[in-house]
Amino acid sequence: MTTLSPSLARIGALSLLLASGNLFAAVSADKAAELGKSLTPVGAERAGNADGSIPEWTGGLAVDAGKIDARGFQENPYAADKPLFTITAQNMEQYKDKLTPGQQAMLKRYPSSYKMPVYPSRRSAAAPEEIYEIATRNALNATTIDNGNGVENFHTAYPFPIPQTGAEVVWNHLQRWRGYSVRRFLTQIAPQTNGSFSPVFMRDEFILREKTRDYEPGKSSVMSYFKQQVTAPSRLAGNVLLVHETLNQATEPRQAWVYNAGQRRVRRAPQVSYDGPGTAADGQRTADGLDMFNGAIDRYDWKLEGKKEIYIAYNNFQLDSPDLQYADIIRAGHLNQDLTRYELHRVWHVVATLKPEFRHIYPRREFFIDEDSWIAGNIDHYDARGNLWRVGEAHLMPHYAAQVPYYAAESLYDLVNGRYIVNGLRNQEQAYEYNFSAPSSEFTPAALRQEGIR
Repeated sequence: MTTLSPSLARIGALSLLLASGNLFAAVSADKAAELGKSLTPVGAERAGNADGSIPEWTGGLAVDAGKIDARGFQENPYAADKPLFTITAQNMEQYKDKLTPGQQAMLKRYPSSYKMPVYPSRRSAAAPEEIYEIATRNALNATTIDNGNGVENFHTAYPFPIPQTGAEVVWNHLQRWRGYSVRRFLTQIAPQTNGSFSPVFMRDEFILREKTRDYEPGKSSVMSYFKQQVTAPSRLAGNVLLVHETLNQATEPRQAWVYNAGQRRVRRAPQVSYDGPGTAADGQRTADGLDMFNGAIDRYDWKLEGKKEIYIAYNNFQLDSPDLQYADIIRAGHLNQDLTRYELHRVWHVVATLKPEFRHIYPRREFFIDEDSWIAGNIDHYDARGNLWRVGEAHLMPHYAAQVPYYAAESLYDLVNGRYIVNGLRNQEQAYEYNFSAPSSEFTPAALRQEGIR
């Protein structure tokens, strides 16, 4: 790990911003001045915890932290680490105060196979210096509007590095840094209860409005574009989803379209939101369950419970290894836990409760959001009777060569039917392509038909 010192440019930019005394600042100038000092540049506590089990953040992994192979896969910089201990159903009571309800439920549901190997904590998250500068500007200027349902006066990523509410914490997850754009080939698998599976292969593209070649500030309320094409199996190949994500989905709902290769037609897709069915998910995921959680936040009240220390899946380079086949990863009931890595980290704890006037299959969700990356590492989903139903888990892993905090895979476990879905696996594919440029015309309904040709 390397220490990244704040650049003179960021210090100068911060000084100018503090001097401006912006009356509409989300936080005071004094609080914003802590970014890069007692706080990391994106708002986490720089110091470690009292007993040293969580270390100080010293800049995260450098871009040259390891070798990159011919397919673009990263070397594991922590390959020499050994587990400190393993949490099982038999000893979980000893660690209960640092486990989420969902983790405890998984240990009880699969007492003979589910386990959590715990390794030394490594605060590996890092972003480019320009993103740190942007986070400082956002701290002083970004605000929520319409009761937290929208944001304004923010740029690119991390709108609220010093959050004051639960909604602001969740906005940081939704608008965290993941590169200006990313193109990826990935695999989604929803195994049967016996572990048998048929993978679905996809090609995703995500691009922030700032990266489109024809971007003009103030011209559009679209915040980002997302396109997803199914490439296999043949019965689904050629189907394409297009999403325009807006700044305030309560007043201007996300726009979505699907191209059906069988019908060769483009149609509006209002179901691609909230608890509509996830793409090729076999009923195991909702539309707003992709990327752990996405989309509008208006149907919930968001209560910020504060911070806590929990064991979350972190630095999962082994799970991402190109030496693995998908059959090495998929097991009945859950992923192959021998391939996982857990570490103790501080997380923001936010409880989402469905508003009385709305409906959703998850009336309550509990979010545990990593302070260093703002990724929702764990989300527990409850049913209408108040019972824990599904357990979401992201296996965090930085893409250090691109300076993007990300994950090796995201999974959602169903405690009732014994199935799960895992998305984002790429072991048999190729590495991500970051920061490509494209015109916004490539993300229009008119462009979908050409994308969907088999």
